[in-house]
Amino acid sequence: MHEPIVATFSVADVSARLERLPVSGFHRRFIALLSLGGWFDFFDIFMMAYLGAALQQTGFMTRDEFGLILAAGFIGMFFGTLLFGMGSDRFGRRTAFIFMLLIYSLFTLLGAFAPDAHWLMVARLLAGVGIGAELVVIDTYVTEMMPSRVRGRYVAITQVVGFSAIPVVALLSKLLLPTHWVLEGWRWVMIIGAAGAVFVWYLRRSLPESPRWLEGQGRHEKAEAIMRNIERQVERESGPLPGPKPAPPPVIERGRIAELLQPAYRKRTLLLLGFHVLQTIGLYGFANWAPTFLLSQGKGLGQSLEYGFWIALVSPLGPVLGLLTTELIQRRTALVVLPLLMAATGFLFPLADSGLTVVCVGAAITFFSYWFSAVLHAYQAELFPTRLRATGVGFTYSLSRLSAAFSSVIIGALLSHGVMAVFIFTGGAMLLCALLVAIWGPKTNAVVLEELSG
Repeated sequence: MHEPIVATFSVADVSARLERLPVSGFHRRFIALLSLGGWFDFFDIFMMAYLGAALQQTGFMTRDEFGLILAAGFIGMFFGTLLFGMGSDRFGRRTAFIFMLLIYSLFTLLGAFAPDAHWLMVARLLAGVGIGAELVVIDTYVTEMMPSRVRGRYVAITQVVGFSAIPVVALLSKLLLPTHWVLEGWRWVMIIGAAGAVFVWYLRRSLPESPRWLEGQGRHEKAEAIMRNIERQVERESGPLPGPKPAPPPVIERGRIAELLQPAYRKRTLLLLGFHVLQTIGLYGFANWAPTFLLSQGKGLGQSLEYGFWIALVSPLGPVLGLLTTELIQRRTALVVLPLLMAATGFLFPLADSGLTVVCVGAAITFFSYWFSAVLHAYQAELFPTRLRATGVGFTYSLSRLSAAFSSVIIGALLSHGVMAVFIFTGGAMLLCALLVAIWGPKTNAVVLEELSG
């Protein structure tokens, strides 16, 4: 017979029990499984930057069609972020993960067999629905499961792993795009991404649900069972655990989207809405268009892919620095300084005239951009209570997907006026982004979530 579950702590103590845990093998396994899913999210998002340059060169699509295909993917992500971001507050973090990966895998695989640009556009739209909320749920999941003293660091670890996908997809594109083994090389790149995501979905079935979320839903016995299992795993490695410290009691209530605009959270919601409209213009404006920028400057396809690969090699280094500094530097401060550095280096890119300077300036933009990304993903999930966390982040982050869709079309149009016109547009967005955080952003480092959310 199974041992009956006896609640040894009050409802208010789930937070305290998670906070007192030493970082152990349980936490590292948890982060590893989440990070693998994030890896394929980044693989998918940045894949089109390299495939798009090749497909323009071969005549499969025009530059305008490339902009529309990028936009279609981000529009799909917009709906996916809303659907699964809010859905994970209703149905759970683990459930949202499983459905997202299956949808992404199916439609990315179908996209690999698209006969023309229009079919590819539809496939990218539907794949975007699956991939859209992946980072939102990762940020939410990690923030709720890790002790406050290290949660920023562990969100940054998921970003380090995720951004390591960029040099891999750049290398695969460089090696496979010129080939034709039964299928064109670009199709194999998409098949690899879809197949890997299915494998990660299989591994993720062992993830536990967030006990913080379960308590917020009033499912106390399930939360207690998961907490006891986690504590047993940690105790086997670390020995007896100390008693939990008092923590603010959770609100046993389902969050409502209208609450995001009530006085307690209105300022934070408006901050993130404006922030996400602007940040994605600078972040994806370079990342998704860099090989196309080089083509428009007269570089050949092989040369563009070569430069793109060397620039991509630094992609994980920005999140690594985020990992090392996220608990040392206030995340609010970093989100003011890094957009300014992104804007400054961006203005230098159109002036680079040699291969070495193109790679160095592109690498600097990439470094600052992905350091910035690691910090923003830790920061945004800290600003809302558990019952509203994925809804708040999903609702505000969805605008970044919509902004990326429209900015892809705008960048395609601006490119006819030269690369500098594009960087004036992206640089201006990052300057405004820094200003928003400087005025409205709260400090969050090492504050327990329940205290931070009020």
